[in-house]
Amino acid sequence: MNDHSRGDAENPGASGTSAGEPSVRRIRKRTNVRSKSYKRKRGLITGGFVALLIVVALGLWLGYSAREARANLYEARNHAQLAKDALLDGNTEDAERSSADADKYANKAYDYTHNVPWSVASTIPWLGSPLETSQQISEVVRGLTSEVLTPAVAAGTSLAPNQLIASGGKVNLQPLQDAAPVLDETAVAAQRWNDQAQAIDEPTYLTTVSDARTQLQDQLSELSKLLGNTAIAAKLAPAMLGADGPRNYFMAFQTNAEARGTGGLLGGYGIIRANDGVARVDTLGRNSDLPMNSQPIDLGPEFAAQYGRSRPTTDFRNSNLSSHFPYAAQIWKSLWAQDSGEQVDGVIATDPIALSYVLDAIGPVKMPDGEIINADNVVELTESTAYVRFADDNAARKQYLQTVAARVIDKMTGEIKSPQKLLDALGRAAGERRIAVWSSHPEEQEVLAGTPLGHVVPDDAAPIAGVLINNQAGNKLDYYLTREIDYTAESCTDDTRRSTVTVKLTNNIPDGDFPEYVSGTHINTLGVPKGTNVSAVSLVATQGAQLRNVTIDGKPTMFLTGRELGHPMFDVLVPVPQGRTTEIKYQLTEPSTPGEARVPLQPLVDDPTVTVNVPNCGG
Repeated sequence: MNDHSRGDAENPGASGTSAGEPSVRRIRKRTNVRSKSYKRKRGLITGGFVALLIVVALGLWLGYSAREARANLYEARNHAQLAKDALLDGNTEDAERSSADADKYANKAYDYTHNVPWSVASTIPWLGSPLETSQQISEVVRGLTSEVLTPAVAAGTSLAPNQLIASGGKVNLQPLQDAAPVLDETAVAAQRWNDQAQAIDEPTYLTTVSDARTQLQDQLSELSKLLGNTAIAAKLAPAMLGADGPRNYFMAFQTNAEARGTGGLLGGYGIIRANDGVARVDTLGRNSDLPMNSQPIDLGPEFAAQYGRSRPTTDFRNSNLSSHFPYAAQIWKSLWAQDSGEQVDGVIATDPIALSYVLDAIGPVKMPDGEIINADNVVELTESTAYVRFADDNAARKQYLQTVAARVIDKMTGEIKSPQKLLDALGRAAGERRIAVWSSHPEEQEVLAGTPLGHVVPDDAAPIAGVLINNQAGNKLDYYLTREIDYTAESCTDDTRRSTVTVKLTNNIPDGDFPEYVSGTHINTLGVPKGTNVSAVSLVATQGAQLRNVTIDGKPTMFLTGRELGHPMFDVLVPVPQGRTTEIKYQLTEPSTPGEARVPLQPLVDDPTVTVNVPNCGG
């Protein structure tokens, strides 16, 4: 073996092209690949861990923000209620402090729902829906505290009931006049935020957020109406209560034991004298004191065509067949003017149910013979018992009712222990359409017509089903009448849609020997037995509606057609036997017009059951 061969054997890598060199490179390459792969995996693991930390942190932050936002919204609501209570109590310092706290907590809730993490998360489809809804809720609440509550409190406590109504029933008019501009601004702001609240998105999940949305919408809707009515009162009340000079009003007491379009038969009346915030009733009269031979007034061809055959402008018994209160008011004004020579500035109407609310607030009154009239018995006494007690002396019955009214009015205009309760009672009666007001001053009437006090048939195209009952038997059985009304319509897919208005009337008069005046059928065109309630049932329908069919207890019946302020009217004569329920069903085709469907309620004795299932074709 020579040296060369030995050298090759001993040092195989000495040669420049030995077989071992590629193997080393492959090893190094694999090592580099493993290193890069490891680094990538480590980077992915690290990145994933960091992302997880971010997600966890975001979730924790959102959870914390949600908890804090909810707590602050709760505090804002509580302090807003405290501010309202203090304002009504005339406590300026507490009202201002609670208002400031409400605004502070509302701003905190806004900040928690408008930070960057929350705003980013709220844009995530579906998942971020409750977060977006929460943002909208907090925005509305902040707007309410800053633009509605704070200005209202800053205006002072001049509208506190215990300061607004002084001793002797005098209304302090100057504070009302001073507060009118601010109240008008807050009412506008409340309506704007109410509109925004109604547009808050329904969250895709989380019932707590959905419930909070619904509660805010309901509360804001109520608040907006309240502030709107308060602003109107501040605008109208000073002049109407004699701030600019004496005012006189015809006050009608309606007996809804015998139904009429505005509520009940005109049973009696009074003349109210108002001057500088003090109102007094100096004349009380029976319906029969009004003339029956007066000159008619012209309320237009539509009114004459619908009601003219009943001589409504000359016969007080038919003076309020229409539910449009301005018609009845103008007739009563005319009757009084022709009887007395006096032109009144307006007309007010009320009923025994409203009197019961007032008596609940001011306490009972005592009749000359010692009988106590209170909130629990005034309705039954005046609408049922009196007809039996004075069955043979109609004049004595009317005098009794006049005395009841006089005693209640005297107490109302005397020392009031709780003005807040009285205002609440009047507000409840107005909300149930048991107080109606009309002014002979056009600028005032224009405002009143847009309020619940106006009792006008609306001159618009939105869906409506106004169900009216006029007693056609001349008895007092509507005291025992109960109503159910259902208004249902199809979807808005076509220009027109089918709708159905179902009315159920129940005659609940108990067995017994009632006077003919109460349960007799003095106008008995249908030949029905005593105890049967006979009603002219009218439907004031949506503008442009057409009646396809009307049935009574499933059987087709005759009907009359007419018009009321541009609305079609459909009238049927309906007998309701004692202890029975009669069903009237109107089937119509009406335009698919936008707007919320309305079922304005005639203020009778009962509290009717009303259901509405009519889609809004405007949204």
